[in-house]
Amino acid sequence: MRRLLVLAGTLLLAFPAGAMAKGEFNPAHEWELKEWVPIHLGPLDLSINKAVAYILLSALVAMLIGLGLMRVKRGSGPTRKQALGEQVYEIAQMQIAEQGLPAKAIGRWFPYVATLFVFIWTVNMLGFVPLPLSDERFELFGIELPTLAIFAATSTLSVTLTLAVMTVVFTHVEGVRFNGPLRYFKSLIPEAPKPALVLIVPIEILSQLVRIVSLSVRLYANMLAGHMLILVMIGLVFVLESVALAVVSVPVAILFYLFEVVIVVSIQAFIFATLSAIYIGSAIEPKH
Repeated sequence: MRRLLVLAGTLLLAFPAGAMAKGEFNPAHEWELKEWVPIHLGPLDLSINKAVAYILLSALVAMLIGLGLMRVKRGSGPTRKQALGEQVYEIAQMQIAEQGLPAKAIGRWFPYVATLFVFIWTVNMLGFVPLPLSDERFELFGIELPTLAIFAATSTLSVTLTLAVMTVVFTHVEGVRFNGPLRYFKSLIPEAPKPALVLIVPIEILSQLVRIVSLSVRLYANMLAGHMLILVMIGLVFVLESVALAVVSVPVAILFYLFEVVIVVSIQAFIFATLSAIYIGSAIEPKH
């Protein structure tokens, strides 16, 4: 019970300050990314914003996780930390890489799918840790400081779309590298009468684009929905200005929070890495 109360208090602290006034709360505002450091190169907007900050932090944390669990060894016997690292490695190798990649490609592409798994898990998990990386500000001793917030970079479509495009591009590059361009692209088109190819070729091109959509939207939608539900449930207390409503809305928000942290975070990272391995593996051995 004490842990649940602490969690509830943490979620309330991480709630946007702008939502405290009745009628002003709009959860969609959390995904309006303000420029922190404007960087514009022609039509390209490379500005540093909240999502970029979370991505950079997640990359750093993911590297520290890898170094801490896999590289740093103390003593002769395995410690709990090393045992955890072995479990993560086993999941990445046996349940992701070996299930989707042919044996001849595991050495080359295991690092990629394992990195995807750890990185996406880290981004997702940090999205549920209240951090001072928000666009909201409060003043302390005359100094403006950012408020605590929960925000997942994977709840923005641009991030998940970039990861999906990387996987699809690598898929076709490896298909061409292992099979040659003629054999590989021929393998994408099933045997059929020539008149039918007029319909089959556009459908096959569309199916490749659908891979990008399915990879990116699945991760994006799950993370966006989880954060939106948590914000909406807690926001009801402030929007309706009813403390009594907290008896229902806060426990429901905590349930959504725990569901996302315990189940959704890991499942979505696993699915994205697994599908990436399957796509790359099917391109390397298209007839398999």
